[in-house]
Parts: sequence; C-alpha cells; structure tokens
Amino acid sequence: MTGMAIYWVTVAACILGVGCSGLATKVNKHKPWIETSYHGVITENNDTVILDPPLVALDKDAPVPFAGEICAFKIHGQDTPFEAVVLNKTSGEGRLRAKGPIDCEIQKEYTFIIQAYDCGAGLAGTNWKKSHKAVVHIQVNDVNEFAPVFKEKKYSAMVTEGKIYDSILQVEAMDEDCSPQYSQICNYEIVTRDVPFAIDRNGNIRNTEKLSYDKQHQYEIKVTAYDCGQKHATEDVTVLVDIKPVCKPGWQDWEKRIEYNPGSGSIALLPTVRLETCDGPVSFIRTSIELQTNHIGKGCDRETYSDTSLKSLCGASSGAIDLLPSPSASTNWTAGLPMDNSGMIFKFDGKQGVKIPDSIVPKNLTDQFMITMWMKHGPSPGLRAEKETILCNSDKTEMNRHHYALYVHNCRLVFLLRRDFDQADTFRPAEFHWKLDQICDKEWHYYIINIAFPVVTLYMDGATYEPYLVTNDWPIHPSHIAMQLTVGACWQGGEVTKPKFTQYFHGSIAGLMLRPGKIESHKMISCLQACKEGLDIKSLENLGQGVKYHFNPSQSALVMEGEDIESINQALRKVSYINSQQFPTAGKRKLKVSSKVQCFGEDICITIPDIEAYITVVQTNEPKITVTGMDHFARPASEFENANGVILLPDIRITSTVTKMEKRLSKNVGKSTAPVVVEETLHHLDFCDILVSGEELDVKRECLELDRTVLQGKHLEATNSTKGYSIYGVGTMKSYEDVLQQIRYRHWDSASIFGRKFKVKCSELNGRYTSNELNLEVNILHNSNFMEHVNHMMIQPEFMPSLQNPSTDLSRHETRVSPGATAIVLVACVSILVIIVVLGIFRLRMVHQHDFQEKEAAKDNELNWDDSALTITVNPMEKYETHGTDEGESEVEEDDEIEEEDDDEEEDESTSGDSDESDEEDMETNAKAKQHNAARRGHLTWDHLTLTY
Repeated sequence: MTGMAIYWVTVAACILGVGCSGLATKVNKHKPWIETSYHGVITENNDTVILDPPLVALDKDAPVPFAGEICAFKIHGQDTPFEAVVLNKTSGEGRLRAKGPIDCEIQKEYTFIIQAYDCGAGLAGTNWKKSHKAVVHIQVNDVNEFAPVFKEKKYSAMVTEGKIYDSILQVEAMDEDCSPQYSQICNYEIVTRDVPFAIDRNGNIRNTEKLSYDKQHQYEIKVTAYDCGQKHATEDVTVLVDIKPVCKPGWQDWEKRIEYNPGSGSIALLPTVRLETCDGPVSFIRTSIELQTNHIGKGCDRETYSDTSLKSLCGASSGAIDLLPSPSASTNWTAGLPMDNSGMIFKFDGKQGVKIPDSIVPKNLTDQFMITMWMKHGPSPGLRAEKETILCNSDKTEMNRHHYALYVHNCRLVFLLRRDFDQADTFRPAEFHWKLDQICDKEWHYYIINIAFPVVTLYMDGATYEPYLVTNDWPIHPSHIAMQLTVGACWQGGEVTKPKFTQYFHGSIAGLMLRPGKIESHKMISCLQACKEGLDIKSLENLGQGVKYHFNPSQSALVMEGEDIESINQALRKVSYINSQQFPTAGKRKLKVSSKVQCFGEDICITIPDIEAYITVVQTNEPKITVTGMDHFARPASEFENANGVILLPDIRITSTVTKMEKRLSKNVGKSTAPVVVEETLHHLDFCDILVSGEELDVKRECLELDRTVLQGKHLEATNSTKGYSIYGVGTMKSYEDVLQQIRYRHWDSASIFGRKFKVKCSELNGRYTSNELNLEVNILHNSNFMEHVNHMMIQPEFMPSLQNPSTDLSRHETRVSPGATAIVLVACVSILVIIVVLGIFRLRMVHQHDFQEKEAAKDNELNWDDSALTITVNPMEKYETHGTDEGESEVEEDDEIEEEDDDEEEDESTSGDSDESDEEDMETNAKAKQHNAARRGHLTWDHLTLTY
C-alpha cells in the first residue's frame, strides 16, 4: 500500500473516530518553514509592502491535506501597523500589508517577528505546527508632500558701504519630509530682480558690487528655497540689508533746494543740519555762510528802484548829478551805450565813451564832493594793462590835462584830483590809490568816494578803505580852456590831429553820480548799500554759548566761530533768509557753506566738504496799476486864460490790485476750479508822466504848471518840458494822486485852439510794472460857438425828423397817401402844438429872470457851471469842438431862437468855429434833417454844464 493510500485510510479512520490522535501525530510530522529574515519597503500613504524575499511558507508534509497546507502568518510585536495574510494555502504564499496609513514623518522603519502556521491534522485545525521566528525589517518610502519653510520670518543685516563681502548673512530653510531626498534643501534663489546681491546653495548672501549709502540706504530682497525634489517654498522670506555710510566728516541732514514765498518773512535755511566729525578731537570750528546773488543785476535785488530814488529813500542830500541816466528825450547822451533790460546797467567793452553835456556838469566841485557808482570789472585785457577810465574831466581842446578823474589801473582804483594855481600854489596830494581784489573779481561792488580835500575816503560795499599811496603834485596852471567831462573813456583834445577818446573802460557801471558841495554820512552810505534780501539770525538770545558771528555790510555773508560742535550746530540752524521786497525778482539764489575745523595739537585735522544749496524765490502775482479819472471835459476859454489855469486831473485815482487764484473743489463735477480773487495792495510808485498827445506845447501860448510846494514832504520831484510834466521819486500812490491833482493847464491865447489831448501813465519799480494809459480830452469853449450848439438843441429836438419826413414823402408821392401816413401827420401836428406851448412857457420864465441875468453878467462875464443841468450833445461831424458863451449873447440868441425867421441872422453872427454841418442842416431839405439829427444823437456827450438864467 502506498503512502498516500495509508494517509487517506488513516484520515477516514479518524473521521470514524477510531484512533484519531495517533493518526494526527503520524500525519503532521513537520513544521512549516520560512526564511529567517525579510526586508520590506512600503510607500507612505500606501498599504502594500514589497518584501524581499517574498513571503512564502513551505511544509514537508505536503501534499497531505491540512498537515502540508499553510493556514496563517502571525506577527509578533506591540502596535505593529502591519498584518500578514495567506494568499494560497497549498503553495504557502502570503502578503504583508499595512492595517492603516503609514506616515514616514512619524516612523521611517519597522521591525517585527513573523511565524507561519500550517493547517494541523484536520479540518478543526488542531495540532497545527508553527515555523521558526523570522525577523521582518520594513522601510517606509517618503513622498514629497511638504514644501521648504524658512526658519526666520525676516532676516536683516548691516554692511558698510564700499566693501565686498563673502557672506553678509545666511538664510536657512527646512523641510518636514522624512527622506533625505525630500527633506534636504538643495538650492536657494533671490527672487528680487536687479539687485547687487547673490546667494549660494547653502543660503549665504553676498554683494556683487560695492554699495553706496548715498545711492541707497537700504535694500529689501526676497529669497526662496528648493528641496531636492525641486519643490520650492510656498512663502518667500524678506531680507533687509542696511547700508552704513563710511564715516565722512561733513554736514549732514540738509536740503539742497529751499523754497521761499515772497511775503513769508524769514525762513530757516538749514533747520536740521549737524556736523559729523567722526569722533575727531575738534577744538575749533569756523563756518562761513554766503548768499550768492551775482546773477541778479548788481548782486542783489536792487534793480527795483533807480539809484536816484534810493538816495531819496535813504535821506541823501539833494543835488546829486546822474551821469549815466536811462536814455530819454532829455537824457540822450547814454542812448548809444549797451545796457541790460532794466535800463540802469551800462556795459562798456573798451570801445565806447560818452560826453556829459556842459549843462549837466557842475562848474565848481569845491573842496567837498562825492562820487558813487556800482561797478563790475575783471582783469585788464592784454599783457600790458592800460588805464581804464571811469570818469574823466579833461581839456576840451588844445591840451590833454586831466583835472580830475577816476580810473582802474592794474586792479587798482585811482582817483586823480589836480587843483588850479588860483586855489593853491603848493605841492599837494594829487593821486589816491586803492589796491583791492574786488576791483578785478568780475563781481558787482558798490563804491563811494568821499572827497573832503585833502582827505579822500573810499567806501566799498559799506566798508571803509583809506588810500595806501598818495602821489603829490603841483597844481595846474590856470588857463581859459574849456573842460570836457566824459564817462567810459577820457577825452584827448590836444596834441592829436583829431580829438578822440582814449583809455577806454572794460566792464559794467550803474548809478554813476556826482554830488558837488557835500559828502554823505556813514549811515546814509550803509543805507545805500543795504540789500532788501539777505541772511539773518533768528533768536539771537539763544544762539549758543561761545559762538561768535559777523555779518558783512550787505548781509550776504555770515561768519560763525566756536569751540563746541553742538553750539555751532544750533547756531547754524538759526540762520535764515529774508527778502523784504514786496515783489522780489523770482529765481534761484545760491547758498554756500564752507567750514574749517581744528583739532587739538593740529592745525587742520578734518576736511569738511562745502554745502552747496540754492534758494528758489517763487514768482509772485504781479500787480496791476490802474489810473482812473474823467476822460474828457470842457471849460470856457476864459478859465484857461486865467492866471490859475484849469486843473487837469481833479478826480484822478491810482490803485494797484493783485489777482490770485484759489483752488477749490467743485461739488457737482468733482474737478478743480480756480476762482479769481482780486486784492487791492498799497505800495510805492516811482514816476508818473502827463504827456501831450499830438503837437508839443507852444511855450509862447500855453504851459503845464504845478505849485512845487505840494512836493514838500513827499520825496517827489518834478520836471516839465514841451512834451509834458513828469513827477518822479519813490512815493505812495496817495502822494502821487495829491500832486497830480494840482497840475494845471494854461493857455493865454485860447482863440487859436479848440482843445488839447493828454495821456497819463505811472510806473512802479523803475518801469517793471506800468499802469494803463489814461487819455484825457480837454475842450476849450468859445462864446458864439457854444451858443450855436445850445440853439440847435432847443430848435431841433430829436423827434422833429419824424414830423418832417412824412410830409416830404407826401409831397413827392401824392398818389400813395395812406391812412397810416395821415395818422402820422396828425400826430406830428399835435406834437408841434405841444412844443409851441412849452416854448411859450419857457419864454415867460426868461422874461421874469431877465433882471437877474443882467446883474450876474455884470459880476462875471463867464458862465457858472454846475454838473447837474443841461447835457449838450455835440455833432460828431464837426472838425473841432469849441464852446464858449457870454450871458448877454445867450439871452439874445435864446429869444431869437423862438422865431424861425431869425435863423438866417444867427448864421451870419456865428463864428468861424461853427460847424459846417449845422449850416447845411438849416439849408437842406426835410429829408436830410433826419440824418443830421441822428448824427447829433451819436455825438460825444459833454460834461454837465449849468446855464444860469
């Protein structure tokens, strides 16, 4: 019997219950067999374990049923998240799987024991056998589920400018994945573009170029990180790199541009400035602040008023002679000189010289006189410098003697004064020299030479300079040769074939004046030099201990000295700019601050760079000067022939307004609107002219007059000529009104003229702002001429043509008479009846007042005018308007005016001044009467005049 047969016999016996235990022992002889160790891999979030070798159990009892089959795999170990299942009992194949999610980040590896069990001896599974214990080691594979995260929310570092760093700072990111592949950071990257930085794979940041604090104080860059699975951080990290400036001695915390609004008083120039000395042992500081305004006229905002006006404002003595006035009809000797836009600065290029008219030159300067001028002069051209004449008084003919002169020679200012023998016959001072750097620095300076012979003193920019060299000489021998005063060159009248100019001046001159007979005080000189804009110091009482300061005369330069840095800082913060001009010149003013520092035991240990800033003066709203008053009036000829004449401008008024724009927000549209706001301002004028329009005044018959006592106390002067009257000087608008209201016009031969036209114009700031032109027409009324116009007004009312024209039409077109025309004629007849009644009443009134008129005529042969009665309209077709009357003639003509048959007599009695149009009006047909009356209605309306009956 074979073994298999024996096995099944035994099983059957067991089933029958006969000898079963023994049978089982005999059948299940062997234990299952498995490998001694297994290595497995599982991917997180998965349940399948891949084992090496595969899980297979073998049993030598096979193919005996149950005994040779594998029924289970058991895992030994607490909390082991795995289980083993049998896939095939016969073959013994099994599988290892996870009971739940496996997370590598919680546990990367697992080790446990596993055993295989056979199925035992029968269906009940009893008496099974188990294999030996095998070790299972499982590794969990990672999934790249986490992104890198930086350890810090923000990184910051500080570097010093001008250096290249290998590593400024290191950023570090981490990844929560468990595997080296996904948990390690393989790369870093700077996300921000165009920054001078780089980063390596370890997170070290370095600069790729030298950094500058002046260029940028701080850099903000973004950095990201990548793990080895190329997954980048979800949030970039911010890195701040602050640039620390290299300690450089100098002024810190100041603004290059300072804006100044006119009228705002003074503003601090450097309110937060501080001096950085880099901990140097400073013992002394000297700081100079300079306001540079060389580009503005004469180095300051002085072009607002002429030098003559400034002298008046400063209270200088009168009588100064302006040798270089602005060109005009009366001062034409400067017309050929080049000048700037202001008309006050004259430029000499070494080719021009002007002769001063003899009528201007003082005949005797005496021992005391003064010369004042503004001058800008550079080094003399050429290797061998020649004399450059500013002012020269020399012989006009025959000889070349210089009696007195002011000239520049080798950057020296020289004043020459040769006395005559009849004044002194001793060896006396003749030349006075001053050698100053300012004479050739190409900048504007103000010079005053005070001569109180033999003492001569120079004031330059308000500072006093004594002559360093005086050359003595004998006086000039007396002669009868006339002298010639010149400017810009010296006149050479003798020893040449043709007199000519020589020793030309190169430079610019303004305000050259000669004041004979008197010298000025230092106070007045300081006033002339004073500038309306300059430097100032706020709160002098809080200036600081131990700080000394000094202004130059024009307050365009300030020097501060001290030993304590903080005191100097506080003092400099108080330096301000002020401009008291109401309408200053807009533009830039340069500001320069230079400093010198001394250290203990050393002369100059630290170099402080200069501050170079500028002040911008904002453009102001320009004023509009308006001159108003009557534009025409008429007066009887007798008033013009009167000794007092006729006041031309009794109601003149001068106003000045400034237009401002206020920005407001419109509620409806939402756009910016700018309503106009006009404000009236008060300031000074410097001249007003009353000029004659048309032919100049005939001095034999007419003139403009002014009682000069009205000028007293107003700092005003006046000149007149055949062209008109000029009031000049710095004065208020009210002062100018008071003077202009006193100007009278006289004409003592008024029969030869029928009217005059004048125009008035005023100026502010030496012509910078000018007023409108007020035109005034003056009519001279002649007696008969005036009464004829009165008669015309009474005889021919405006409604007369409407009466005459229909009748004319009826006579010409009798066949076309219509009911409407008949009605018009009827209305016209009624109107005539009304007129006759009115004129009758008017004549009765005239009879009652006849006696009174004769008494008034005896008292005064002129008409008394009142601006409340008859308004007379003059025919515009007349060639001239002359309206005068005599009361006696007026009464006669008014009586004649009622009777139409006397019209011819009136025409015979009319003067040559009567209008030709008036004669034609009485002679023409009724059809033309309408045209003449229409012309009358369009004529110029006179001032209201009163006829006293």
